[in-house]
Amino acid sequence: MDAADEITLTGVRAFGYHGVYDEERRQGQEFTVDATLHLSTTRAAETDDVADTIHYGEAAERIAAIVSGAPVNLLETLAQRIADELLSRDIVRMVTVTVHKPQAPIPVPFGDVSVTIRRARPAAPSAPIGAAR
Repeated sequence: MDAADEITLTGVRAFGYHGVYDEERRQGQEFTVDATLHLSTTRAAETDDVADTIHYGEAAERIAAIVSGAPVNLLETLAQRIADELLSRDIVRMVTVTVHKPQAPIPVPFGDVSVTIRRARPAAPSAPIGAAR
């Protein structure tokens, strides 16, 4: 399947309680997520049916639910949870997820801190040489 197409969500915001410090876990803060889903949109373009693609509103809601859900220490863990959720749809071949924490407890002036991960669905195993197809 061709996965050269992309659906991108930028700036999905949700309030969460993630961080390694007790204060972050008590007070919480807003997180912002950017996600790019790599998939083929060919079938959806042919059928003009949202069932043949990713409903980006539902994807945004799932991202927000994960951010506002169970706290984790690291942005890396939060990004992985989001990637796992987005990859749970068979049509999605790969995702890029960036989690921004603009109010991170950093003692010097800064604009943003973020973690970006890229995850792909494992390739289907190939048939052994000489095996029937």
